[in-house]
Amino acid sequence: MAAATALGRGPDAQLAATLAGTAAFGPVTRFDVSRQRVRVAATLPDAGSLADELADATATACADGGLSRTERAACPLLLAVHAFPDAPRVSVDGWPTAADLARSLAARVGLGPVTRVYTSACVSASTAVADAAALISTGKAERVMVAAGYLVEPDQFALFDAGRALATDGAVRPFSIARTGLLLGDAVAAVLLESVAALHRRARTELAQLVGWGRAGDAFHAVQPHPDGLGMARAITAALDRAGVPGGALGYINAHGTGTPVSDAAEAAALHRALGPVASLVPISSTKATHGHALEASGLIELIVTVLAVRAGKLPVNAGFLALDQALRLNVVHSAPRSVGSDHALSVNAAFGGANTALVVRAV
Repeated sequence: MAAATALGRGPDAQLAATLAGTAAFGPVTRFDVSRQRVRVAATLPDAGSLADELADATATACADGGLSRTERAACPLLLAVHAFPDAPRVSVDGWPTAADLARSLAARVGLGPVTRVYTSACVSASTAVADAAALISTGKAERVMVAAGYLVEPDQFALFDAGRALATDGAVRPFSIARTGLLLGDAVAAVLLESVAALHRRARTELAQLVGWGRAGDAFHAVQPHPDGLGMARAITAALDRAGVPGGALGYINAHGTGTPVSDAAEAAALHRALGPVASLVPISSTKATHGHALEASGLIELIVTVLAVRAGKLPVNAGFLALDQALRLNVVHSAPRSVGSDHALSVNAAFGGANTALVVRAV
């Protein structure tokens, strides 16, 4: 796997900052925000183009995974992005598309023969991971590369600002009292998924196993989650059922946790609906409080942090936390990292339109 956010470059930088609860938010200088209500985000100071950043991350994941040129050529690429960088707001004949970006990326890194593009907002990357797992578990592929990227740009920044979704106090405070919203952040990541049999034939050792995945929609509202968390609860239940583990076996939940009042409340309702009484016991935090909301790339960077945390035996801090919103009844990790009580963890995401995903991993 490979990862880069405003917390730094490389997986180790992500783990260190999320365990310390170090938030990376600062003034936006990449483009003009003088007319915006909020002017803060978590941006990589040395970020290249999205295409170059994706190529670097994907090539790193291939190299660290020990893939030969032949193995790369047989490895499909699933890419989660918002759109082709700098694409116009309206359709223009002949203008490159996100699919063109995916084909170009596969060619640069030597991947193929199949590429898919996911533009389903904040569940794009986690949906791609679930699809990769399905391709592998059904024998349609031995290994799949999942890549995702989002670099904070003017259009989405302006839209979230106009929608009054951005935090007005410069901090993201998931599940906390006095939370005022989310903040956007850069993230580029790549993860190589492979069947255990194929991995062991190559004499490689897995970092973690993706043992369960679930997806569900509630179509409650264009941009608001169902207040009872119906779709997310179904996704969590499906993932746990596939994994064959009860909710009480989870040692950690990396929450969607945007820090908006409505979203956090709906997510808490979903967790209680899916997990029952143990929802108040399982340690939970949202790493968006450190690296920001990376939209289409969120699910992948958060999956990476979840795997790293469980492997390290320490749980990330819910940065920006002031005091628990008692109505949510959650066991939030704050102030300092905690020890992991289980090798199983859950990462959940939600998106506009009522889309929800859940991934269950087991550290090895």
